[in-house]
Amino acid sequence: MTWILDHLGDIWELTLAHVWLSGLPLLIGLVLALPIGWFAHRWTRARAAILTTSGLLYTIPSLALFVILPLVLGTPILSPINVVIAMTLYTIALLVRTVVDGLSSVPDDVALAATAMGYSRWRRVLAVELPLAVPVIAAGLRVAAVSNVSIVSVASIIGTRQLGLLLTDGFNRAIPGALFAGIVASVLLALAFDGAIRLSERLLTPWRRAQVGGAT
Repeated sequence: MTWILDHLGDIWELTLAHVWLSGLPLLIGLVLALPIGWFAHRWTRARAAILTTSGLLYTIPSLALFVILPLVLGTPILSPINVVIAMTLYTIALLVRTVVDGLSSVPDDVALAATAMGYSRWRRVLAVELPLAVPVIAAGLRVAAVSNVSIVSVASIIGTRQLGLLLTDGFNRAIPGALFAGIVASVLLALAFDGAIRLSERLLTPWRRAQVGGAT
């Protein structure tokens, strides 16, 4: 505890870096996965290829990707951009299938009713199908958020500053306080992301709260 109290400033700084490196790719990945998932849902002939390709992205070892990206992009190996891009790819890999599943969960009669009411294709997607798919997408987003918080820690091996640095430094220098701080901070960060996504889901699906209230 003495070590933790003496390094609160460093822990906070690393936590903020971890939030940025895991949270920004989560948002970018979601924005990119939505149209890709919609395309795969809409055109069934391309669905298998898209889902297979996105699934293969997640099989790439994170450390290898962190090392390969600087060679491909021409960025310094310590640049946080490499981590952001890598984590964005992993987020897309997880969310594309989730978006497809979410859109597929929308009942056909609801989509037909929206069309009968004069909704255009894009208005129907944005105003009807995506809102109804929010619970499924949010579930996948929660998995991606926890995964990002975990995988980002690996980037400490190549020198990227974030909470993983407490784990590697604590292990290499036999500092229990650093190890404890890194583990606890990572868990709390994952819980914070999960809570934020749950709250966003509730705000985006007010009709579900109304259904629960009516049932009670």
